Amino acid sequence: MQKVIRIILVMIIIFTLVSCIAVGSGGKKIEQHPTLGQELLDLKKARDEGAISDQEYNEIKEKLKRSDQKPDSQS
Repeated sequence: MQKVIRIILVMIIIFTLVSCIAVGSGGKKIEQHPTLGQELLDLKKARDEGAISDQEYNEIKEKLKRSDQKPDSQS
């Protein structure tokens, strides 16, 4: 149960950071999504601070890497 809570906490932190990055300019909204590198740094920080275990860190890291890969053939 603690593992699920920790993963949810990390995801909330990531989504909160993404929401805070959205910037409004002249009535136009510009969304900036964190890069894979920034997400990995945030994830490492969560592990280093004890919010998640090494196993959770590795699982989430692999999911982030897989989600960042794009198909080779885009038209």
